[in-house]
Parts: sequence; structure tokens; C-alpha cells
Amino acid sequence: MKTMNKLALGTVVAAMLLGLGGCAGMSKQGKSTAVGAGIGAVGGAVLTNGSALGTIGGAAVGGVVGHEVGK
Repeated sequence: MKTMNKLALGTVVAAMLLGLGGCAGMSKQGKSTAVGAGIGAVGGAVLTNGSALGTIGGAAVGGVVGHEVGK
């Protein structure tokens, strides 16, 4: 994995962890959406070798899945 890809993946993971710290007052569905988006972003970044489009697409798909699971 290239250094830039590792940096991008590390940034996504760090942002996800920091973002989850603000979930204390969120509903169960909101938490599921946030977690799904974070996992999707990491998955999209890994599968597309750090592509911004893949990361954003993964976050969008993961957020939708998390939202539906949290219902």
C-alpha cells in the first residue's frame, strides 16, 4: 500500500473515531447511521486503494445500510 493511501485510511479511521465520541445524545438509528457510514468509508477506501470517490461512495452506502438496520 502506498504511503498516501495509508495516510488517507488513517485519516478516515481517526475521523470516524472522533466522530463517534459525539454520539452520546444520538438516537439508536442515528448511531447506526454514523457507524455504518464510518465502516463504509473505511471499506470503500480499502477496496479502491484510497480513492476519494470510493471512500465517499462507501460512506454513503454504509450510512444507508446503517440507517435501515437501526430502524
